Amino acid sequence: MPITEGKGAWTATVGTKGQIVVPKEARDMFGIKPGDTLVILGDVERGLAIPPKEQFNDWISAVFDRS
Repeated sequence: MPITEGKGAWTATVGTKGQIVVPKEARDMFGIKPGDTLVILGDVERGLAIPPKEQFNDWISAVFDRS
């Protein structure tokens, strides 16, 4: 299956302290740098998601800025 530009799928192993390493290709694609804060969303039925911080900020603004 060809890889589509701007999309990817990776695996990460959870260490003994519950930490994961974001794969280099994903860090490069999303501009993740050391010290950045990532948002992790979870749903028991749908799993985990790590949206780009800017996208999450837009979602929160839409929720709280609605009149």
